[in-house]
Amino acid sequence: MISRARRILFAFLVIAVVTMSAILIRLRERAQDRLHIVHDSAPLIESAESAPQSVTLVIPDDLDGSLRTVQRSQSLPPDDSTKARVLLETLIEAFHDPHSTHPIAANAETQANAAESVSDASARIDDVFLMPVPRGAAATNSGTLAVVDLSAAFAASHPSGIEPETLTLLSILGTLHANIPAITQVHFLIDGHPAETLAGHADLTRTYLTTDIATGTPQS
Repeated sequence: MISRARRILFAFLVIAVVTMSAILIRLRERAQDRLHIVHDSAPLIESAESAPQSVTLVIPDDLDGSLRTVQRSQSLPPDDSTKARVLLETLIEAFHDPHSTHPIAANAETQANAAESVSDASARIDDVFLMPVPRGAAATNSGTLAVVDLSAAFAASHPSGIEPETLTLLSILGTLHANIPAITQVHFLIDGHPAETLAGHADLTRTYLTTDIATGTPQS
């Protein structure tokens, strides 16, 4: 026979288990409530921090080799590095527009090879890094250096030729400087590595000045 003391102990343990289970269930419900609150409030915070603003895109025209500025309303993140990346993704997205005056992957063979990679804007710009320009004797050595890391897919899909490649570089320089004036120099990488050219012609071994947009000729 089970003694009275053991029955009391067993009943106490059952009560303790039930109580702890109830407490754990309640804690889980409270945690879920807090997650729902955070989730519901996140869009409000995001929308408050990313109100649409006017941005300037420098768009090339392959017909006459010119550059034109286009104003758009777009939400941008507050961080300059992320902002630069979003701007360049928007710019390159414009190159892929069916009515683009500076089409990328214009021929069927290139489109077939790069279609999957270029379908996502984020795949065209791997990243943008901003850092102070190294100090030197030249007066132009001031401001911010932007290191633009282009994807290999974007470089592979780019039409080869000194003019289309130069126009692409100039449009990137102009777009960055127009929206983030602190950027005075730009250096390019492809897939995180130094590259000699964009698509066989435009020199990527040098660092470009954003003032090149005024002359239309990249200079080191």
